[in-house]
Parts: sequence; C-alpha cells; structure tokens
Amino acid sequence: MSPASYLRGLKPDWLRDPKVWRTEVLGGLVVALALIPEAISFSIIAGVDPAVGLFASFTMAVVISVVGGRRAMISAATGAVALVIAPLNREHGFGYLVAAVILAGVFQVVLGVLGVAKLLRFIPRSVMVGFVNSLAILVFMAQIPEMRNVPWAVYPLVIGGLVLMVFFPKVTTVVPAPLVSIVILTVITVGAAIAVPTVGDKGELPSSLPVPGLPDVPFTLDTLTTIAPYAFAMALVGLMESLMTAKLVDDITDTRSDKTRESVGQGIANIVTGFFGGMGGCAMIGQTMINVKVSGARTRLSTFLAGAFLMVLCIVFGPIVSDIPMAALVAVMIMVCFATFDWHSIAPKTLRRMPAGEITVMVITVVAVVASHNLAVGVVIGSVTAMVIFAKRVAHLAEVTAVTDPDGTSVVYRVTGELFFASSNDLVGQFDYAGDPGRVVIDLSAAHIWDASTVAALDAIETKYAQRGKTVEITGLNTPSADLHARLTGELSGH
Repeated sequence: MSPASYLRGLKPDWLRDPKVWRTEVLGGLVVALALIPEAISFSIIAGVDPAVGLFASFTMAVVISVVGGRRAMISAATGAVALVIAPLNREHGFGYLVAAVILAGVFQVVLGVLGVAKLLRFIPRSVMVGFVNSLAILVFMAQIPEMRNVPWAVYPLVIGGLVLMVFFPKVTTVVPAPLVSIVILTVITVGAAIAVPTVGDKGELPSSLPVPGLPDVPFTLDTLTTIAPYAFAMALVGLMESLMTAKLVDDITDTRSDKTRESVGQGIANIVTGFFGGMGGCAMIGQTMINVKVSGARTRLSTFLAGAFLMVLCIVFGPIVSDIPMAALVAVMIMVCFATFDWHSIAPKTLRRMPAGEITVMVITVVAVVASHNLAVGVVIGSVTAMVIFAKRVAHLAEVTAVTDPDGTSVVYRVTGELFFASSNDLVGQFDYAGDPGRVVIDLSAAHIWDASTVAALDAIETKYAQRGKTVEITGLNTPSADLHARLTGELSGH
C-alpha cells in the first residue's frame, strides 16, 4: 500500500465521501433546529433560564462527539435529568444545581470505569421493546400541548409537514425531508403572515457563548451531602438512558459501540457542561432517531455539528430561528414517533406467537414509563418483572424421579433442571424419608447447582435421612456445582 493510500484510509468517512459529508452536515442541522424548543422546554421543567438548557445541549453534544463511545448518537439537555434536578434548584438555588451536575459527571466516570455498562446485557429484549415503544409514546404526548388551544392554522401546517416528510424522500434523498418541511412551513407562515406559535414564543435565545466558571456554592461537607443524592440519581438515570439509546442505535446501524467509553464520556460531558453553567443531560432518543434513522447520519461529525449549529442558530440567526413555527417541529417529532415505535411488536400475528410472559414484561415497561415519565423507572421495573417471570418459569423445570433397586437395598433419585432458590425450596419435599431403604443415591448429572439455597436444601435432605439411620450419596455433580457444594456444605446451618 502506498503512503498516499494509507493516509486516505486514515481519513474519516465524511472526509473521503462527499455524500457522507452532506448527510452528516444536514443531519446535524435538522437536529439543531429540533433541539431548540426541546432544550427550552426542559429548562422550564428544571426551573432555570432557557439559555441554561441551550448551553447544556451545546456543550453536551460537542464534548460527547469527541469522548463518547457511540457515533452519531445525540446527547443534550433531557427531560429525565430536568425532572431529577428540578427539586434541588427549587429548594437550594441554581448554584447547587450546577454543582450537582458536575458531581453527577464524576459519578458517571467512576461508574463507567467500574464497568456499569456490562449490566446492560441483563436487560431482556422485551424490556428494550417496551423502552422503545414507551419512548415513542412519551415523545408524542409531549407534542399534544403544542396542539391545544392554538389557532386553527396549526393543524393544516402539522398535516402539511407530515405529508412533505412522507412523500419528499420519493423525489430525492439529497436533502433530509424534515429540513425541507421546516423551511417550507417557515416560508409559508412568514410570507403569508400567519399568526401561529413560534420557537421565539418558547423563550429568548442566547446572544453569546457560555463562559466557564465555578458553581456559586460554599465548598463544604454540608453542600456535598445536599447535592450528592440528586447527583447520584442523575448519574444513574443519565447512564441508563444513554446506554439503552446506544444499544438501540447499535441495532439500527448493525454496528457495535464501546459502552464503557460512552459511560465515561457522558460523565466528562456533564462535568464540562457544569463548569459552563449548563443543566446537564444525557443521550436523547428522539433527536438520535432524527439523526440516525430519519437523516441517515452515522459519524461523530453530525453529533458535533448538532451542538455547533445550535449555538450558531441561536446567536447568529436568532431572529430567523425564532420565526420557525412550532407546528413544523411538532410534525418532525410526530414523524420520529412513528419511525421509533416498534409496530411489529403489537401486530396480532406477533402477539399470538409471543409467550404471555414476554408480552406482560413489555406492557409493564410501557405502563411504568408512561405513568412515571421516567424511562429509567420503566426499565428497572420491566427488568425485575422479567427476572421474576424467568425464575418462576425455570423453577418448574426441576424434576425428581426415583428408581428403587430390585433387591430393595437402595434407591436412586435422579434430579433434572436448574437448582436455585426458587426450585430448590421444593426439593426437600420430593423424598420419601421414612419409606426409602438404607442407601439413597441422589444423581445430579442432569442438574446444576446455582446458589447456597440449593446446597442448604441438600444438607437438609442428608440430615433428614441421617436422623433415620440412612446414608446419602450425591453423584454426578459437574465441576462448578461440585466446587460450590464442597465449599458450602455443612457451613450453612446456624444450629
């Protein structure tokens, strides 16, 4: 390979392919436009000035584009984080909020280094489907207030925006349909002087870049104990949403991402955001879907430009951006909802074939998220439900069959299945202690011992036989089961 070819291979895709570059730039622009009203809305939820949410979205996107582990994923100010830290801001003031954001970032870095991302593999697919569907529902619900008590012209504008986004890609995909929709609807409303709610009605856009500084709080132990619970809650919620979103993008793009790097990157981004006076954030599933699924972006450039364009739009083109009708952005978000929702998961054909437990987990996850407006709560409740259903299902797979020797001097009990706390609790009652002969063999060659509860159950069985002068021999243990049994047998009784 020639040096020139080698150097070309080191270039990122967006530098080697003009088409990729165009997709990334336009994708970042669409995301930036959609970020503005959402960032302002989340600022209102947190009880801070709109500029705080916009600054957070700018710094989160720019920093995570460099240090994050999932390319093309968008991180910015989010509603989940706003809900967590709003009480702190309300009770103690803005300085404490900023300090909590910085501490949350530190927590995320530590959790990332400790390998919290590995816990993602314990989240079942049914919970992931529930997460995606509930997110689509929440995003749609967030658009409903924008269509209440508004001028009648809002409704045809929303419908027109949806029509444009459905049919424009059939003409060309060179320019993202959402961007075309936003531009055309803005030209129509401004040109015809149609009075409808605009981005400017949401709040005043910032006129200068954020300036770094320390949070205005006393640096004491009392301050630390005040902000620590909020910071830890924010760290957990932010990581959960970010890692779930990263996994979703992995599935959509058929690529893998570094979840540990993403965890640490989220922490670094929040630390930087805190020092710039932002409200903190995490990955945004809605904006990520706009970038990845609607616009087709795949590189870090789109993430960086989403943040950069956000500030340029606010500072340089503030008056123009303020004239964008909210109806245009509502149409974009509704389109995102339909693209995000897993319609296959609720198709009658799928529901007929899917096990009842899987459907239950998915429904519980959706209900929990929609009821709490917190994706993390739904994921935790859904995962716990899935584990309970799994444990109950596996517990019934443990069976005991007995075969007595023709001479009547011994009996062999063959145990099959997974032995853990849920299945081994019934194990003790499966033996005929009084009627069995003097020698009892328990064959575990078709079973596996998973926990101390099973070892304790086997000890109890041996004790009951010993009380009747009978001997017990346990055979067929595989290596892990034998090691666990040898280590714990005789050590678990408190008497």
